[in-house]
Amino acid sequence: MRRLGSVWTFLAALVVVAVAVAVVNPHAPSAAARVAHLETLVRCPSCEDLSVAQSTSTSSLAVRHEITQLVAAGVSDSSILTRLESTYGPSVLLSPPTSGIGVVLWLVPLLGLLVLIGVALRLARRR
Repeated sequence: MRRLGSVWTFLAALVVVAVAVAVVNPHAPSAAARVAHLETLVRCPSCEDLSVAQSTSTSSLAVRHEITQLVAAGVSDSSILTRLESTYGPSVLLSPPTSGIGVVLWLVPLLGLLVLIGVALRLARRR
């Protein structure tokens, strides 16, 4: 019965935190904030491991200009990233894809963390 009470307490705390986050940030990000965020997600087409936000090359300036135009046109962030990926290839995104082999890159660290938590709990129960 005590565990049930702690679960409800945890859930109540989680709801309070979610409401607090919604109240603190009630508005959608501005166009400038969206552009800045998208620029950090896209790799410079002619640079090695730099985002277009970090690079001053001609190709990165062109990508930044394209992002700015698409945001101004009201295109969603995911559509912009998909469009850039289709134009420049999948390596233009700095984060691994969330489909195909990219799923493995996301799941391996998560599974490793779960194994560590399981081992820690098992060791705590033995004591």
